[in-house]
Amino acid sequence: MLNYQKTVQEFDLEGIAHRLLSGSIDALNACYECCDRYADTERVALFYYGQEGRKKQYSFKALKKYSSQFANFLKSQGITQGDRISGLLPRTPELIIMILAAWRIGAVYQPLFTAFGPKAIEHRIKMADSKLVVTDLTNREKLIDIAECPAIVTVHAEQQSNLYPDDLSFWSVLNDQAESCEVVLLNIDDPFLLMFTSGTTGPAKPLYVPLKALIAFGSYMQHAIGLTEEDAFWNIADPGWAYGLYYGITGPLLLGHSTLFYEGGFNPESVCQMVKEYGITNLAGAPTAYRMMMAADPLQMAQLRGKFRVVSSAGEPLNPEVIRWFEQVLDAPIYDHYGQTEVGMVVCNHHALEHTVRSGSAGFASPGYKVVVLDEQGHELPVDTAGILAIDLEQSPMMWFGGYEQSGKSPFLGHYYLTGDTAEIHADGSMSFVGRSDDVITTSGYRVGPFDVESALLEHDAVIEAAVIGVPDPERTEVIKAFVILAHNVKASAHLEDELSQFVKKRLSAHAYPRQVEFVPELPKTPSGKIQRFLLRNQEINKQQALTPHPS
Repeated sequence: MLNYQKTVQEFDLEGIAHRLLSGSIDALNACYECCDRYADTERVALFYYGQEGRKKQYSFKALKKYSSQFANFLKSQGITQGDRISGLLPRTPELIIMILAAWRIGAVYQPLFTAFGPKAIEHRIKMADSKLVVTDLTNREKLIDIAECPAIVTVHAEQQSNLYPDDLSFWSVLNDQAESCEVVLLNIDDPFLLMFTSGTTGPAKPLYVPLKALIAFGSYMQHAIGLTEEDAFWNIADPGWAYGLYYGITGPLLLGHSTLFYEGGFNPESVCQMVKEYGITNLAGAPTAYRMMMAADPLQMAQLRGKFRVVSSAGEPLNPEVIRWFEQVLDAPIYDHYGQTEVGMVVCNHHALEHTVRSGSAGFASPGYKVVVLDEQGHELPVDTAGILAIDLEQSPMMWFGGYEQSGKSPFLGHYYLTGDTAEIHADGSMSFVGRSDDVITTSGYRVGPFDVESALLEHDAVIEAAVIGVPDPERTEVIKAFVILAHNVKASAHLEDELSQFVKKRLSAHAYPRQVEFVPELPKTPSGKIQRFLLRNQEINKQQALTPHPS
């Protein structure tokens, strides 16, 4: 195993680029890097497990052929370098084919998450100025009311030609094309993905991902995911989002490694089935999925013990209880990773780099990045002081994000990129996540990160999930309130409310505990599974305002 400190000290962007990429900084193509260069072998690129148990596998050779054919179709539609193509597809082979085809001709792929409603889809298609949308029959209806919708290619459109007479059929237009299509060579700063990221306010903001990001994606797969040739890899994140697209498709294919598409929903049964079917040894996903595994039948989960060599988690901080469960029940190391759509993964507990792994810490800056903590004036703060987590652009040669498109708000302050997250950096260089800047609770002069309180609540046997916010209070500025989902067969009561408060007080501190507890059947979440604390805060503020007497 490589030493972390040595890897950081010896970091050389050109050397890494030369090792990971076959092209040069002035002549690069994502499709060639992620497909064509491996097509001379029968190496498997995609394992597909579809609806009703349909199983197929696709070699890099096959994907080169299919993506060439679809690329020729795109060219026949007048689509060229820099044009955007939107994909509203589940985890199916057609998704990878159309992504590779877009990259082949220098076009830009724009993902549409299949759980999006028409409004979210319309916003992205319009902002992207997409020239084409590729979808399937399951999701086709969402495009009906899209204003000025571009041309639509639908997988198996011929099966419902009466409903969608103007749609082109994916396999029909593909099979009509020649099997050879030269790649368009681009500059390393040219875009190949167009992503959208949502903040706490305003509509989702577009940002381009340049080809330079391939270097960062590949490096993350090697250092943090610890992907080896021997691994059977499964990233359970949806490719409609950054983590699934960056590190479930682009990253593994870039290294010539296979990826797995499971079309069904993630549940205890499916994880056991996929691990057994494909011998999964390297697993990546979000804490939401891992908590689901924890809540499953212990006998069912016992069959997974010793199966995973390494497990990676991203999207929100890992609770200590999840880490302990994986160690004790599955005998698997699970490491926390931190990143954003804008920058990819930048702070990690690296599976393939030797460094201290401390529970509660997101880890260390990925090689090629320098992370710091700033105050509101942009001054770097000393160790163990909570502030805004930022990336020092002058000392981060791996950084590829250049700002949002069509947005007046800049995420940069001087030579720093501001993540909008609150964190602490410790003396050893590791980082601990405190929360989103607007999630931090100030109570009686103390700043409390909701994550700590949520983690403590999850230690209680009665609690399945929890979200913690600050509720405005004239005496304490804010009081801590917890929204709790109870385990099956546990009944809500005033006694349990008090028990949970005291439980946290004892485990955490005398000030960082919930003075209010509310039992709820569900928590508001983003499609990717992150808890939307701001919705809970707004709800409580509205309640308070409704109770405040208005002057007549």
